[in-house]
Amino acid sequence: MNEPPNPLPAPVPSAPIVGPGVAVSTLAVAPSRRKPGSGRSTRRISRHLRAIRIGLTGLILLALLYTIAISKSLLVPLVLAGFIGLALNPIVAAAARWRIPRWLAAVVVMLLLGTGLVTAVSTLSTPALNWFHDAPAAMRAFAPKIKPMTQQIEAASRATQTLAGGVVTRNTQQPNTFSFTAWDIVATAPKIIASVLTVALLVFFFLVYGDEILRRAVEISPTFAYKRHTVSIVRSIQVEVSSYLLLTAAINVTLGMVTSAMLYLYGVPDPLLWGCFATVANFIPYVGAISTTTVLAVVGALHFQELGPALLPAATFAGITAVEGNMITPMLQGRRSRLSPVAILLWLLIWGWIWGIPGAILAVPMLTCVKLITAKLRGWEWFAHIISR
Repeated sequence: MNEPPNPLPAPVPSAPIVGPGVAVSTLAVAPSRRKPGSGRSTRRISRHLRAIRIGLTGLILLALLYTIAISKSLLVPLVLAGFIGLALNPIVAAAARWRIPRWLAAVVVMLLLGTGLVTAVSTLSTPALNWFHDAPAAMRAFAPKIKPMTQQIEAASRATQTLAGGVVTRNTQQPNTFSFTAWDIVATAPKIIASVLTVALLVFFFLVYGDEILRRAVEISPTFAYKRHTVSIVRSIQVEVSSYLLLTAAINVTLGMVTSAMLYLYGVPDPLLWGCFATVANFIPYVGAISTTTVLAVVGALHFQELGPALLPAATFAGITAVEGNMITPMLQGRRSRLSPVAILLWLLIWGWIWGIPGAILAVPMLTCVKLITAKLRGWEWFAHIISR
């Protein structure tokens, strides 16, 4: 029998010759290579974009600060009315839970607040005008009391200039005279009355229509979960800010009453005037206490003849504020509302530079509100952590 022919072996694919003695399979894929310098150009572009972003952010901040500065007459009453409305909102809300209409509760609260302010102004206007009227004579009487101290300072200054080889010069300028007339009050009265009426009207509308504005803001939220989250954040911030403002106002009023009682016991004239000054100034941390202590030192020096009794009111007030600031306020407010002293001073400098005295008074309440808000917002917790104590 004839045997079948052997099958031919399968052909082996020949590898192309790339170079002498080097074979590369046709099935292999050549690795992709990056263009030289592409990573460097990408990093350069990202750096340029980051620099542009930082520059645009700085320009936006400068434009915002300029807008806030030029719109001071509009924003100061609005911010003040917002804080007063937040502080009084728990009272109106409690009345609404007792089936009392919000407008009626707001009217009663505004009437009580206005009556208290009018009574305070009418009581303190006469002694305040007397102090303004007697300020030039009081300063002339105060100058001989500090003359020995100023002579020592001038002698030390002359000795320093002599050692430094400079020429001793004497100041021959006449002191500026202080004039304050009733016409100044008449000229500024319309602006003050208009500002007070604007703030009162804004507070009334905030108390009456605040919840309705919140409901309208929630209605435009896209989803139910987002609406619920928005309501919880706004409600918690409203409760915390309201409690902080009410507690701060109560602490400052109590401090003013204690200061008035202390000055009355020491026999200082017009103790209610300086107690109210201490109440308002204490809304400015550190600066307010230092200002009130300085004013009480001057008042004591003008009223008393000896150095010990003259400094006693200021020293006693310094002790009272030390106890209040280091023990009572931290114990009542807790750690959630405590702020870093560095953040407070920077915030005071910024808003005092932008809005003056109203900005300095409103600075710390605004910073506290910013802290409470950023602590609730996702992605902004770092700012609340930085400004906390």
